[in-house]
Amino acid sequence: MNFDLTQDQIMIRNTVRDFAEAEIKPKAEHVDKTGEFPYDTFMKMGELGFLGLPISEEYGGAGADTIAYALAVEEVGRACGSHGLSYAAAVSLGCNPFAAFGTEEQKQKWLVPLAEGKILGAFGLTEPNAGSDASGTQTTAVLEGDEWVVNGSKCFITNVSFAKVCVVTALTDRSRGSKGITAIIVPTDTPGFSTSTPYEKLGLKGSNTAEIILDNVRVPKENVLGTVNDGFIQFMKTLDGGRISIGALSVGIAQAAYEAALQYAKERKQFGQSISKFQAIQFKLADMAMHIELARNAVHKAAWLKDQGRPFGKEAAMAKLFASEICMKACDQAVQIHGGYGYMKEYPVERMFRDAKLMEIGEGTSEIQRIVIARHIGC
Repeated sequence: MNFDLTQDQIMIRNTVRDFAEAEIKPKAEHVDKTGEFPYDTFMKMGELGFLGLPISEEYGGAGADTIAYALAVEEVGRACGSHGLSYAAAVSLGCNPFAAFGTEEQKQKWLVPLAEGKILGAFGLTEPNAGSDASGTQTTAVLEGDEWVVNGSKCFITNVSFAKVCVVTALTDRSRGSKGITAIIVPTDTPGFSTSTPYEKLGLKGSNTAEIILDNVRVPKENVLGTVNDGFIQFMKTLDGGRISIGALSVGIAQAAYEAALQYAKERKQFGQSISKFQAIQFKLADMAMHIELARNAVHKAAWLKDQGRPFGKEAAMAKLFASEICMKACDQAVQIHGGYGYMKEYPVERMFRDAKLMEIGEGTSEIQRIVIARHIGC
């Protein structure tokens, strides 16, 4: 086994790191306080090719592999969790469904501008009454002549207030249950498509999250992504890839919390010496460093399997589950190391602690990941 990164992967990581340090990290506190989505920053990321990193050059992307993309997500998340989540969603949920399932015409029309960073996309899957049961979709699409008429609602949709296109899952054949779900491409300026006021959230406040309302939305028959009634299979595959990016984001947030805690421990003096000299603090930092490295390795293994064209669903679920849970733990311990100061907004670990919680919820909760793993191991 070779754990060394390639020159291309190192170059991409360093390029994203430099941008994140200069353009993203200084805005982290502002977007958290105001809830403003950093649209201008995302347009800059698009110009640099970040938003199409793992997409083929043929369709406006950079043609990078999944490991390079995971490194990029980690670096963005290390600078700011809000930027990291929206970045992961823009690529994994905005671009990848078109890349994986779109027709040539759909790729030219939507994937190219998405990959070039000229527009943002969103993925409308989660519903108020379905939640983790993605097969319980209640949004419907009925074919009337040459148009699909879509009705329903979606919740917790990332980037949708700023997206130009949204792939929406809808029930097209109720008699077939989950095998009767279809993914439909809906431009967000279509009459009847609207979004709610962005949610007020615990953390990740600069990442846009809103509800979608679909009221007799009419789109052409050819706006089906892939094949009619294949939507369930499509979004399950999409989520497998998305779990790699959320795992990488979890590693990034955890890394930032660890670095802040380590620096603080070296600077903070108690009982006549730096608290980094106390074994209780050393053990916390050692555990954080160990867990982050293991989580990063798990993410990279899942990404490598995907790049090799091999099954990676189990490994993606493991990586996402482990990385998200150690992220929450790392941020908790970073606050603990800071003591009372860690509870104050003056210090970034307070924000990281709030941001970390969604890692255990988004792209499938920790409980869902355990179900996915259990099925893969034959339970």
